[in-house]
Amino acid sequence: MPDAAPVPVDTPGARAQLLDTASAIMREGDIVDISLSELSLRSGLNSALVKYYFGNKAGLMKALLDRDMAAITHSVEALLAKDMDPAAKLKLHLGKMVDTYYATPYLNRLLMRLVRDSDPEEARRIADTYLTPLHAAYERLIREGVKAGVFRPVDPQLFYFSATGAADRFFSARLVLRHCFDQDTLTEELRERYKAHIIDLIMAGIRAG
Repeated sequence: MPDAAPVPVDTPGARAQLLDTASAIMREGDIVDISLSELSLRSGLNSALVKYYFGNKAGLMKALLDRDMAAITHSVEALLAKDMDPAAKLKLHLGKMVDTYYATPYLNRLLMRLVRDSDPEEARRIADTYLTPLHAAYERLIREGVKAGVFRPVDPQLFYFSATGAADRFFSARLVLRHCFDQDTLTEELRERYKAHIIDLIMAGIRAG
């Protein structure tokens, strides 16, 4: 009888390396899934470490979502605490949101997939941890802007879908770029052009008067 496979041992940095590699695979392939064999090949780590650190591939995907979404929620919390006028805060947030989806174009699709495919308890955890706080932040920011006379009243729930949808859609549509515009590379120059476009478009839509 062959020897049993050895139990993986904790390898310094392995957990973060698995997450970084999974992120790179999805970003480069414009996908929201990975194969464990490719993950092992790209990371140079035994795929059994996925079970060791995350339980299974679904656990890895949840951990990646938690890592990437935590950065967004923390930045929004820090932004709301800044002593800036609401319009400047919103411009800064929109720019950072475009930067986020440029770096992790899979993020919103991964979020929606996990909410859809998870059991009700996990779906509620994701919503309560990430979606509800972002909606609350938009509600507060819009309220502050209306009070200051710089924003017109808009529905914060619909604003959430409009803002995140606009920022996310561009960077998750490489096939459209490839087949309609003969462009397949999301360059920094393209990111900056799109950032300026989104900020101008959304600020014009919410501006008072």
